[in-house]
Amino acid sequence: MTIKVKKTLLCMFGAIGGGALGFKKSSVKVAGMEGTWECLGSMDIDARANRVFARRVGVPALDIDFADRSQYIAINGHQPPEGWREATPADVRRASQGRRPDCVFLSAPCKGFSGLLPESKSLNPKYVAMNGLAERALWLLLEAWRDDPVPMILFENVPRLVSARGRAFADQLMGMLSAFGYASRETVHDCGELGGLGQTRKRCLIVVRHPEKVPNCLYEPPKRPLRSVGDVLGKMWLPGDPLAGQMHRMPRLQWKTWVRLAFVEAGSDWRSLNRLDVDDEGNLRDYLIVPGLAGDDQGQYVGDPRVIEHANYSHAGFRVTRWGQSANCITRAVAPGSSAQQVADPRFTDLGPNNLYRIVPKGSMGAEVADPRHHGPAKHSNELAVQAWGGAGRAVTSAHGSGACVADPRGPQDTKLFGKYHCASWGASSRTVISGDNNGAYAVQDPRTSMDPNRTAYLTGGHFGVTRWVDSCGAVSASACHDNGSWSVADPRLMPAGNEQLVAMIRALDGTWHRPFSTLELAALQSLFDPEDPADVAAFTDAMTLDTSSDGQHREWIGNAVPPDAAEAMGNEILRTLMLADAGETFQLSATPVWVRPYVAALQLSGQDVPAFEGRA
Repeated sequence: MTIKVKKTLLCMFGAIGGGALGFKKSSVKVAGMEGTWECLGSMDIDARANRVFARRVGVPALDIDFADRSQYIAINGHQPPEGWREATPADVRRASQGRRPDCVFLSAPCKGFSGLLPESKSLNPKYVAMNGLAERALWLLLEAWRDDPVPMILFENVPRLVSARGRAFADQLMGMLSAFGYASRETVHDCGELGGLGQTRKRCLIVVRHPEKVPNCLYEPPKRPLRSVGDVLGKMWLPGDPLAGQMHRMPRLQWKTWVRLAFVEAGSDWRSLNRLDVDDEGNLRDYLIVPGLAGDDQGQYVGDPRVIEHANYSHAGFRVTRWGQSANCITRAVAPGSSAQQVADPRFTDLGPNNLYRIVPKGSMGAEVADPRHHGPAKHSNELAVQAWGGAGRAVTSAHGSGACVADPRGPQDTKLFGKYHCASWGASSRTVISGDNNGAYAVQDPRTSMDPNRTAYLTGGHFGVTRWVDSCGAVSASACHDNGSWSVADPRLMPAGNEQLVAMIRALDGTWHRPFSTLELAALQSLFDPEDPADVAAFTDAMTLDTSSDGQHREWIGNAVPPDAAEAMGNEILRTLMLADAGETFQLSATPVWVRPYVAALQLSGQDVPAFEGRA
C-alpha cells in the first residue's frame, strides 16, 4: 500500500508563479510513499503579477512590499503613501494560510548583482536598497517561525551574488542562516541542464536545511541534455499567426534593425557586421537587399543600396541563435539589440509578413534585369529550336516550343508535280494550274508584307510589357512569363526608410529568417507552458493578458520567472529528502553530488559533542 504524502510550499517574490508551477509538477515515490507538493501561497509587490500567479497556480498571492521605510525611499525617491506599512513576520504567516511550510522558495530581485548593470551603477543607493530586500525577506521568514523552523529553504538568484560584487552580501545571508541553526551551501547551476530547457540559464542556488528536522543529505538534481531552439519553437505556430494570439505577434522594429539582424551570422552577434565592406556613405559594397517572396529563389529584382548604416555597430546585442542550438538565458531585457533574443528561423511561409526581401551578392542573378537585346551565342532555353535530321532530339517537356521541331529532308522535290500546299518562290515560275484542290499552284512567297522593318508591332504587342500601378492587367494566361506579355508592374512602393518601423522578413545569406523571439516564444523557452497542449497555451495567454496587453510587461515577467521544468527538478530532490527524513532514512546513495552535506557525522562517530547548528558545507 502506497502512502500519499503532501509537503507544503511558500513562495516569496513569487512573481507569476514559475517556481510554484514547477514544484506542483514534482512527484516522488520512495520508501513506500508517494509525495507531491501543495503550494500555500505567494508574496510579491507586483499586484498584477500576483493575479497571474493566482490564476496559474490556483492559490492567493498577497501584495506585500518587503522594504522597510528607508529602503522604500531609496528605491522610489519619495516617502511612502498614506496607509503604507512595513511588512512583518505576521504577514509571512498570513501568506502561508497560517501553516508552517515544509519549504520556502525565494527568488529575490537581482538587478543590483546582474551582469547587465555596470558595477559603478550597482553602488547607487537605489540598487543597494533593492539588494537589501532579499536580506529583509529572509529575516522576516526566519522570525515568522523562530520556534518551529522551516525544514528547507531554497534561495535563487544570479551567479554574481556569490562573486566579488556580491560576496559580502552573500556572507551576511549565510551568517544569518547560521545564527538560526541552518546548514547551507551555495552553488551555481545551469537551470537549462536541470530542466532540459532550450536555453542556458546560469543561476546561484543557495540550498538551506535545518539539520534537526532534516538530518540526511540533500543531493543535487541530475543534469539533462540541453534542447535546441528549433526543438521547442518548431512545435509552435509561426509568429504572426492569428491563431496564436497577441503574445505571438512579431515586434515592429526599425528597418535598419531588421537589416542588421539579417547580416548577423547565425550563432554570432553584432561583431559579424564588422566583417562587411562598407563605403564612406555607410552602404554595403558587396550585397544588395531585393524584394522577393517566401520560398522564391528566382525572379527579376531591383537593388537598393540602403542596406545598413555603418556596420561598425558597437553594441553588445544583436546576437542570433542558430535554429539547432539552445538559446541564451532569457532575461527581462529582451529588446532586439539588448541581448541574445534573436533566432535564425528556417521556416518561410505565407503566414509571415508581406514585407519580404532577400540578400543577394551584387552581380548575382537575383539583381539582374531581363534584357531583350540579345547578343552572342544562342540562349540556353532556345525556344522554337529546329533540330538537325541527323542529330539527337532535345528532352521532351511540357513547355511549348522547347526544341520540338526537326529539319526534315523528306520534302517535296522540284521534279514532282504532286506537292500539296507547295509554296512558290516570288522569283520562280508557278507550277501547273490544275483543278484538284490543294494541288499544284497553291501558294506564293510574297515579300510585300507591309510590315514595319523596325518591328514596332512586335514591340507594342505586350512582350516585356509593364503595367501601370493604377491600371488593371490583361487576362492571365497559362503561359504567362515576363517576356511574352504585360506581366510586369511599375510598383511605386519604395524600400523602407531606415527608421521606419515594420515587420519584415529578410532571407539572410544562410537562407533563414533572422528575427526576434516573440513574447510567447520566450515563455516557451522558459517552459512556462507546454507548446503541444493547446489548452495550456490558452490558459497561459489568458492569465497573462487579462490585466495588461503590454509586451514589455509580459517580457519582464517572463524574464524574471523561474523555469518550471528546472524548479520541478529541484522540487523532486527536496521532496525526496524530506520524505526520507520522515521515514527515518538518514542514508542514501545517489549518482549526483551532495547539495548539503551533514559534515557533523564524523564528530558523532567519535563521541564528541554535536554543535547546535551547522555552518556552510
